Formats: sequence, structure tokens, C-alpha cells
Amino acid sequence: MSQTRVVIMGAAGRDFHDFNTVFRGDERFTVVAFTHTSVQNLGELEEPPVRRYPASLAGPGFPDGIPIYPASALERIVDDHAVDTVVFSYSDVSHEHVMHQASRVLATGADVRLIGPNRMMLSATVPVVAVDAVRTGCGKSQTARRLADLLRDRGATVAVVREPMAYGDLAAQRVQRFASMADLDDHGVTIEEREEYEGHIERGHVVYAGIDYEAILARAQEEASLIVWDGGNNELPFYAPDVHIVLVDPLRPGSERTYHPGETNLRLADWVLINKENSADPAAIRDVEAAVRETNPDAGIIHANSVITADASAIAGKRVLVVEDGPTVTHGDAPSGAGLIAAHMYGAEAIVDPRPAAVGSIRRVFEAYDHLDAVLPAMGYSDAQIRDLAATIRNADPDVVVAATPHDLARVVDVSVPIVRVRYELEMIDGTLDAVLDRHAAALNLWGWSPRPRQTATFDTHLTFPPERTNTTGTSTGCPLGFP
Repeated sequence: MSQTRVVIMGAAGRDFHDFNTVFRGDERFTVVAFTHTSVQNLGELEEPPVRRYPASLAGPGFPDGIPIYPASALERIVDDHAVDTVVFSYSDVSHEHVMHQASRVLATGADVRLIGPNRMMLSATVPVVAVDAVRTGCGKSQTARRLADLLRDRGATVAVVREPMAYGDLAAQRVQRFASMADLDDHGVTIEEREEYEGHIERGHVVYAGIDYEAILARAQEEASLIVWDGGNNELPFYAPDVHIVLVDPLRPGSERTYHPGETNLRLADWVLINKENSADPAAIRDVEAAVRETNPDAGIIHANSVITADASAIAGKRVLVVEDGPTVTHGDAPSGAGLIAAHMYGAEAIVDPRPAAVGSIRRVFEAYDHLDAVLPAMGYSDAQIRDLAATIRNADPDVVVAATPHDLARVVDVSVPIVRVRYELEMIDGTLDAVLDRHAAALNLWGWSPRPRQTATFDTHLTFPPERTNTTGTSTGCPLGFP
């Protein structure tokens, strides 16, 4: 039987999942290589050494595993290995970027493929609520945290599942379970991973992550009655959702329909949450809402604020160095984030520019992302990069560091100046997440718990319900996507 020879373009995340769910064990295909992009998630901004997707994960037919090459070598790989098809498998990139990469492939004579949701989404035996976005940095995790809290309050045993963040020993990361801060230390997770895990763990939620999301699903559904999918970047859910909530950002209007696969998420959404309304221009909010209604008229629309808090007394009158969430202000294209807002809100005397103080990989970050607004991205994809981050802070010599990373930066960087943690939480307008759960109580097995009362007379002006749909049997599911 003739095999189709495949290369998967990725960034150590969705690419592995696409391989595991679509190509692993299928004798019609042989995957000759992965490629990784050096500026998407890997963070070092220099070509790392060739890695391998290990044989223990790749399965029969790959006794030596699968090599992972820099994306810059794509054309050579296609030529050397007589590749038939190249699969594009990473996220939070513009539609234009996707087509530039597709054009590279087409110029070699090979086909280009995108893997659709029906092939890569796994089915769970317990209900799944998925929280995704049109861009990274929209506020997915604060929304997922709130949902996990509400579901636990309604009697559900919740497991939070995060998208892969595969920076270490891939075989050892096949299935990871985090229930305490000690678990994070034991697994040696990166800053980026801490950003996504700590907030859930602080609230008492168990977090699963890793490489093999079929194996992760099997473990998670053993202990949980419901799964909250907390998506990374703007990636599609890996598990077929019973309820799919997608966030949009009025601070970046227009990006809801110009990024991949964020636009797909928008079109798939049961509910679209417009976040950060307290920081956004009203005209931008209206533009985003109009785009949502035009793109997915069946979706319900929720309005929310992202409320920022910090220790005002530690910031007022100080020379402040602002550290922001790395992905949001790098490939997320935001010039700044909650940290700069907090510094101004609480009366910082001056904002210290970190760029003249940057060293090593941090200096290369600033060279690659020249849109940054005098803030320091919390890059920490390796121990060496964490040391560069700490050295940059020390060189900048601020009075205080205002850190708006979702994790506690003081746990991982060794600096002598105080670090003030900025927290940001979802503030629903008129309590609408409870109403969403009430709406989908049957699909989520939440019967027996009393719906919470509506809080104000203006509740329905901020919440548009999607219509109920039917599954293939013709019976109502209570879930717009129609999953049983």
C-alpha cells in the first residue's frame, strides 16, 4: 500500500495532538517530521537543537521517534523526504501568516492540509465545558477559573484540562496531574506553564496537561464528573464540548475574524464573551459585538469586565518596572497588559523602560517584538531564559516590580526588589455565567441544583440566548451544538 508522506508544522502543542488523533497508527500515512516555529511558544528566538517526538509516544512504525526540525528547513525537508502533504498545526497567527506558510508548501509541489474539528476532537464520557478565544490574552483562564468555581458550587467534581505546553521531556510529560504547588515544582514546569496552572490550583482545582490527550482524558474522567477545557492561545478544543464559550477582546477589535484558528472558534461558539469592557472604548465594544453577530448570529453574547487589583501602597510614588504575561504581549500583539494599567491606576511615579537593561534571550525578544510599550514580557521557557529575565530586572534597577503574570513571579526569579502581584478576575455583568449554566443544566448533568435568581431587572439586556438545537435523533439536547 502506498503511503502518504506527511510533515506537520507546529509549535509543540496542537501538532502533537493532530499526530496522535489523526496519523498515529494509520498505515495510510507516515509522518516523516515535525517542524517547529521558533517565535511561537518556544520563546528562545533562536533555533534550538533538533528534538524528537519519542518512540513511546509515536507508537508502532516509529522505533526511533520522529524528528522535530526548525520551520526554516521546511523546503529542504519536503524535498529530501519526498513529502506529499504538509499539515499546518499551530495557533494564534494571522490568516495572512497561514497563507504565507501554505505558499511555501505549494511552491514545493506538496499539498497543504488543515485538520478539522471532527477529526481531532475527542469525545468524553462526562460533560465538557470549553473556554477558548479568538486571540491569546482575551481572559480565557479567568473565565475558566470562574466557571470551575461555579460548577463546583453546584456539586460537580471538576477537572481542568489545559492545552499542551511541551517544553521538556516529552515522554515524561505524557500525562501530568497538578493538584498542589509542590506538583509544579516536582515537574519542573516553566513560567508559561505556571501562568496557566497556578490560578486553578490556588482555588483547589485539579489541572491536567501533557502530550497524549486521549490518555489524559481517560485519567481525568476517572476522578471528575465534568471537565473544563481551558484552551491555550486561540486553539480549538481538543475535546468535543457540550458548551463552548469563546472570548473576544475589544482592546484588539478586528482580530476576532483575522486570526487562525480564532475565527473558527468564533464560528463554533455557543456563547461569545466580550471581556475587558471596563478598559475598552465603547465604539470598539460595539464594533466587536457587531462582528460577532454577523459571523455567528446563533451565539449568545455575554458582556464582562476584567477587574484589576494590586497593593496600591506598594506602587504609589515608585519607579515601577512592569512585567506582563509573555504570550499576550509577544505573539498576542498587545503592546501592554494588566500590569501597565495597574501601575497607572495606583499612582506609579514613573515606568522604567526595560529595553536598555535587557540581556541575552530577553534582548532578542525585544528585537523581534518592537511593538512593546516599555513592558517586560515574562519569558521563561528555560532555566537560562529565566536567568536572563532576572538579570534584566536587576539591570533595570526599579523601586518595585509590578507583575501581571497569572502566576507568582516571586516564586521563580531571584531579585532583591519587591514584586507586587497584579490580579485580574472576571466580573460578569448581571451574573450571566450562572444563567449559562442554568441554560445547559441538562447537558452538564447539573439537575437537582437550584438556579440562582436573576440579580437585576436589566439582566436580559446583556445576555442573548442561543436557540436550542436538536441532535440526530430529533430530541432536544439543551446544548446548541447538539452533542448528546
